[in-house]
Amino acid sequence: MPIHFVLAGDTAATVHPDAWPRVRSPLPPDPALEARVGALLAKMSVEDKVGQMIQADIKSVTPEDVREYRLGSILAGGNSGPDGGQYGTAAQWQKLSDAFYRASMDTSGGRLAIPVLFGIDAVHGHNNLVGSTLFPQNSALGNARDPQLIHAIGAVTARELRASGINWTFAPTLTVPQDGRWGRAYEGYSENPALVAQYAGAVIEGLEGKVGTPQFLDADHVIATAKHFLGDGGTRDGKDQGDAEVSEAVLRDVHAVGYPPAIRAGVQVVMVSFSSWNGVKMAGNKGLITDVLKQRMGFGGIVLGDWNAHGQVPGCTNEDCPVAYNAGLDMLEAPDSWKGLYRNTLAEVKSGVIPMSRVDDAVSRILRVKLRLGMFEAGLPSANPLVRDSVKVIGSAEHRALARRAVRESLVLLKNDGVLPIDPRKHVLVAGDGADNISKQNGGWTLTWQGTGLTNANFPGATSIWAGIRDQVQAAGGSAELSVEGHYKRKPDVAIVVFGEDPYAEFQGDLPNLAYRPGNDHDLDLLRRLRQQGVPMVAVFLTGRPLWMNREINAADAFVVAWLPGSEGEGIADVLLRTRDGHIAHDFHGKLAYSWPRTAVQIPLAGGKAHYDPQFRYGFGLSYAEPGKGGKLSEDPGITLSSARAGVYFTHGKPAQGFVLQLTGANGADSKVTATPSVTADGTLRVGALDYKAQEDARSLAWSGGGKAQAALVAPAPLDVERETNGDVMLVTTLRVDALSAQGASIGVSCGSGCGAQLPIGTQLTALPRGQWMSVGIPLKCFRDAGADMSKLDRPFEWTSSTGERIAVAEVSLGTVADHTLDCPAH
Repeated sequence: MPIHFVLAGDTAATVHPDAWPRVRSPLPPDPALEARVGALLAKMSVEDKVGQMIQADIKSVTPEDVREYRLGSILAGGNSGPDGGQYGTAAQWQKLSDAFYRASMDTSGGRLAIPVLFGIDAVHGHNNLVGSTLFPQNSALGNARDPQLIHAIGAVTARELRASGINWTFAPTLTVPQDGRWGRAYEGYSENPALVAQYAGAVIEGLEGKVGTPQFLDADHVIATAKHFLGDGGTRDGKDQGDAEVSEAVLRDVHAVGYPPAIRAGVQVVMVSFSSWNGVKMAGNKGLITDVLKQRMGFGGIVLGDWNAHGQVPGCTNEDCPVAYNAGLDMLEAPDSWKGLYRNTLAEVKSGVIPMSRVDDAVSRILRVKLRLGMFEAGLPSANPLVRDSVKVIGSAEHRALARRAVRESLVLLKNDGVLPIDPRKHVLVAGDGADNISKQNGGWTLTWQGTGLTNANFPGATSIWAGIRDQVQAAGGSAELSVEGHYKRKPDVAIVVFGEDPYAEFQGDLPNLAYRPGNDHDLDLLRRLRQQGVPMVAVFLTGRPLWMNREINAADAFVVAWLPGSEGEGIADVLLRTRDGHIAHDFHGKLAYSWPRTAVQIPLAGGKAHYDPQFRYGFGLSYAEPGKGGKLSEDPGITLSSARAGVYFTHGKPAQGFVLQLTGANGADSKVTATPSVTADGTLRVGALDYKAQEDARSLAWSGGGKAQAALVAPAPLDVERETNGDVMLVTTLRVDALSAQGASIGVSCGSGCGAQLPIGTQLTALPRGQWMSVGIPLKCFRDAGADMSKLDRPFEWTSSTGERIAVAEVSLGTVADHTLDCPAH
């Protein structure tokens, strides 16, 4: 096969297909199936074909749209749920699935009936479904070294999806993360490509059933999606949607190893990554998509784009990208841009910019997958027997028992100075903000996209870590006490402190280094305080990735990494506690699937693997059967720790590191706020300090006099928030409205002289309660649509008002959840 050059003269991005593995598909051509595909294709109009190649999000598409445009598939994105919510019950998902199916099968007006596919990110169980079984995240499961467990998890996830009327999951993630700073590292099973390859086929066969058996894609199974092709785990500095600056050999031997076993297992969809390889966006990389994946590896299913990822290809927009189709993508995920994409793609097909041969290949692949799934014969999604038994299927005792087992197998013991296992007949203190927090123990991609804005009440049937410990201790005759801050009524015999990362998902979770909560030693102080009080203490760490934790490890008598264990928190108690008669029922099983850093700046690839000397090597893990003693770890992080966090512009009443709070009076004169109180030279805007949750951790803003004045946050360097804008990220302000100006306020951003957007929000603010702290969000895309260049914001927050307005502000940051979300106002 000839070498395919991605960019003329760009040898770093040159693809050599013959150097890649040749894969034999387990699904050879089926003459009967191909005859059905050909017959359908012959009946389809150009409009029908283009509709099949576009996927829209349920927030932006209706069943009537599917009926009119003949769309081939829909998806429910991270914050998209039935009835306008962010997640749904089984009954809600079933009703919605039926409505879209009926629309796709409507033959009125001579329409052709082609059932619509419904995809969703079920990445650790059916995580958009209330009451579902939620498994440990993938970075936890890698520690189990158990492909059979992974297969069983895939099968249970498929059953709960089908019971809610959904037939397609955007899983498994076969990334091989090489940098823990990446906010999606927890979606990867391991930094070791061999382990990822071992798991790939197991999870796909669990989701889809085994090729060649009657169970393959039957009513109990769903379509699986191998993602993200290719190199998303190897981007420079761990930046999400970034550039994998690696050789073709590393791309093949590290990042692509999961795809041959996935294809051999019969995976039906491969999703292409947002990221680039040596400067070339994957969504436009014909050499890798067509020459390698489709031809060399023989993949015959659907190649799907990620969420508006085609819009990042040079020369493309979210609504127009023939380059992506011509590179080999069969279906573009155009959640909110689908209508414009349909219109432009249709014109480009008719004009020949996208050849009809490429269209027919794409549509044939889509139809082939639908036929394999039996969609033309299955009828309404609600006709599936699992839907009729959904109450017995979703969150069943059997499914939860499997998830509990997965928790036990995933735990990794890094230190034990004799405090473990715990006698449950003693008095046990359970402390830390993760102890009774089911949302925190699940992490991102849990009901909401970022996994935030939730309480335990959102998880019926689930068990917090505290509840699991309490129940086992009380059953053994001991006593348990919960205190988040570690204050106790009776001195405990032992304490279990559960703490860790707050939930996050893509790009919101990216880190500048591997330090745990730099500048915030609250958890460390809790551990040290209990130690000083002479309380034997076990630290249970909730995290999606290894972080520099030497100080916390030193402070604890035992240190357990629980990762993000999911809905069945009692699996932790199973291992930490003895039985009531003193036996050990479950030993520690997990071995590190990711090496653990020695410093906050130690990245596995820095200097090459040969020079990498981690604190705890890949494969490390103590147990009761094989204990180990470790000395005191160095508490030198290797850098100066700061509290700077990506996407946080103002917090605890102060601008984030490097940011400046600037006031502009009605006379146009600027002044920097270096102390409070502060006032503009003309007296039109005054800033003061006040208490929100702590002393002087908020700022009051009061306007008076004539004309408009402004408070703004000035960034130390231009900020690029295009990727956040492309998602459902908002500018979120934690504030209190005390009084409003009669002239109305506006919120804005600036991207340099003559560049920016000011959005009037006065009318919407009048509907908010007075004198009450709340978070108010406005989608970043509102600023983009009003003309702001979101790739170079120098002032990511501007509040402009006039006399009579009084507000207080505690925090300004990017986020996906707010108490009140404002609509994009007219501008």
